[in-house]
Amino acid sequence: KTVEEIMRNSDLALYRAKDEGGGEHCQYEPTLHAHAEERRKLEFSLRRALERDEFELHYQPVVDANEETVVSFEALIRWNSEEHGFVRPDKFIALAEDTRLIVPIGAWVLETACLEAVNWPTHVRIAVNVSPIQFQKSNFVSSVLNSIAASGIEPEQLELEITESVFLEGGSGNVEIFNSLKRVGVRLALDDFGTGYSALGYLQKAPFDKIKIDQSFVKGAAEVGSVNAAIVASIVSLAETLGMDTTAEGAETMKELELVRDLGCSHVQGYVYGKPMNVESA
Repeated sequence: KTVEEIMRNSDLALYRAKDEGGGEHCQYEPTLHAHAEERRKLEFSLRRALERDEFELHYQPVVDANEETVVSFEALIRWNSEEHGFVRPDKFIALAEDTRLIVPIGAWVLETACLEAVNWPTHVRIAVNVSPIQFQKSNFVSSVLNSIAASGIEPEQLELEITESVFLEGGSGNVEIFNSLKRVGVRLALDDFGTGYSALGYLQKAPFDKIKIDQSFVKGAAEVGSVNAAIVASIVSLAETLGMDTTAEGAETMKELELVRDLGCSHVQGYVYGKPMNVESA
């Protein structure tokens, strides 16, 4: 009925078309407005979540496939909002990246994980996810070094998990960042391998210690007729050639565990060994 409404509704339809990946057209629906309003409220709460101390880290064990000993824990952020209650990570992390709030949130995760891991045996590492947006910040390396120094952990105890999408930006600058981290002893893992950019060329240049095989390949790999087992085997072969460890993510059943072990995965992470837990349980 008004120009303002037409512009707002067109905008909402535009963003929905963009979310669909481009090459799409979408018409306005009332649900788009409700979704936008929910997102606006969630963003407002997310901007205050750090100062309200609403975040908590949970830890999921990563286990040696052969010895069945815990070698590390992956730090996973959880948000219990005063206004919204428990918010799923897949919901608020995407919002944090869109609004670039992932930078201060990611810094908090890194600092907190290092501080909590200092109480663990020195052979147990702490793995922290790094957003591509966080990785591209000019002070990223110094923030990592500061977190190590402030906590007192050994650099070798820290493992940074980086997704393939980081290679879409940064170019040769990425390799310089990787090398700076490796020089001080920090370990690097390529996360969710096979689901994104699949930067095989960068595996030769970037000094990764580990490839994490995405759970979409692990789940169902033990089923008759599944091609997933062949994919896992090829990734393991690639990693071994490059001198890298492999972690099979998302193993939930004994059949899946036995399969990834038989295929040569060096580490396993999944419900078959443990769900994410608070620091006391870890």
